[in-house]
Amino acid sequence: MGQTARVSAFAWIAAGSLAAWLWLLLCQGFFWRTDVRLPRRSRPDEWPSVCVVVPARDEAAVLPMSLPSLLAQDYPGRAEIFLIDDGSSDGTGALARDLAQRHGGLPLTVASPGEPPAGWTGKLWAVRHGIELARVRDPEYLLLTDADIAHAPDSLRELVAAAHTGGFDVVSQMARLRVESLWERLVVPAFVYFFAQLYPFRRIGKKGTRTAAAAGGCVLMRTETAQRARIPDAIRHAVIDDVALARAVKGGGGHIWLGLAERVDSVRPYPRLADLWRMVSRSAYAQLRHNPLVLAGTVAGLALVYLVPPVAVVGGLVGGDTTTAVTGALAWLVMTGTYGPMLRYYRQPLWLAPLLPFTAFLYLLMTVDSAVQHYRGRGAAWKGRTYARPDTVPDEG
Repeated sequence: MGQTARVSAFAWIAAGSLAAWLWLLLCQGFFWRTDVRLPRRSRPDEWPSVCVVVPARDEAAVLPMSLPSLLAQDYPGRAEIFLIDDGSSDGTGALARDLAQRHGGLPLTVASPGEPPAGWTGKLWAVRHGIELARVRDPEYLLLTDADIAHAPDSLRELVAAAHTGGFDVVSQMARLRVESLWERLVVPAFVYFFAQLYPFRRIGKKGTRTAAAAGGCVLMRTETAQRARIPDAIRHAVIDDVALARAVKGGGGHIWLGLAERVDSVRPYPRLADLWRMVSRSAYAQLRHNPLVLAGTVAGLALVYLVPPVAVVGGLVGGDTTTAVTGALAWLVMTGTYGPMLRYYRQPLWLAPLLPFTAFLYLLMTVDSAVQHYRGRGAAWKGRTYARPDTVPDEG
C-alpha cells in the first residue's frame, strides 16, 4: 500500500511537469519559436547619424575578429565608433588604433575613463564615458555593442531602418553565439532558449506589456531615449545591464524590440565547460535578486520542469508504473519539441534535443554555485572585478 501511494504521488508529480510544459508550450508567448527576426523596415528619406559605443576590457584576443566588421559598416549616413578601453592590461586600446589604421572605414576614437567609482560596474562606466563623447556629435542613435560582437556590413543600416520604420526606441538583437566545441553545442543553444523562456520576444515587442529585456551585445537606442531614461546612470550598478536597460526604457514608456540575429555573431570562444560555467554563474544569482527564497523556488521549478520527465520515464519503467512512465514521456516529448527550433537556428543536430534535461541540470548547478560564490564574497566577479549587491551601493546624491 505504501509503495502504491509513493508511486501514485510520483505520477502526480509527473502530471504536474506535463501540465507545466503544456502551459509553456501555449501560454508563454510562444517563446520556443525562432522566427522573431528584424521587423519590417524601409529606407529613411534621410539616414540619421549614429555613434557606436564599444566598451572593452582585455579584449585583444577577439578584437581582430570584431572591430574590423564595425569599421567596414556600409552605412549611408554619418557614423562614428567610440571604443572605450576599460582599464585593459593586454594592449586593447593600442590594438584598436592599429586595426583602424590598417582597415580604415568608419572613424574610430579610443579613450579610457579610468577606474569606475564606487557603485558603477566597469562596463557601464565605460558606456557612460562613450555616450558622453558621442553626444558632442549630437547623434540621433547610439549603438551599444560588445567588443566580441562581429557585424555583417549592412548590420547598422538594417538596425536603423528597423527602428525608423517601427518607431522603436530600442532595437536589440541576440547575437548568435559560437557553437563549435562539444560543451558549446550542449550549453549555448540552451542559454538562449532559457533566456527566451524568461523573456518571450513577442511580449517584449508589444506596447503595454511589462516584459522587458535586451541583448547587451547589440542595442540600438535613440539618444533622446537614453537621456530620458538616464542611461546608463540609472542602472549604473546593474550586473545584468541589458535587462536593466530595457526595464528603464520600457518603464518610461519606451517601445522595445528584441529578436534573434541573422548576421550578428559573437566571436568569443567558450571551449571548456569551465568557461561556460563562469559565464552563467557570474550573474545567475543577481538574476534572482540575491534572494535565497527565489533561489529555492528556481531550483524546485527547474527540477519539476526539466528533471522530473526523464526520471519519471526511467522510474516508471523500472517500477512497472505505466502511467508515470507515459506521463513523463509526454512531458519530455513536449520539452524536446520546443527545443528543436533553437537547435535548428544554431544549425545543430536535433538528436541533442532530448539531452536538454542534462543541460538544465548543469544550469541548476551553475545557479546554486553562483549563490555560493556570492555568499563567499566572490559573486558577480568578472575580469578581475567583483561587484556588490545593488542594495549595498549608496544612491547618488
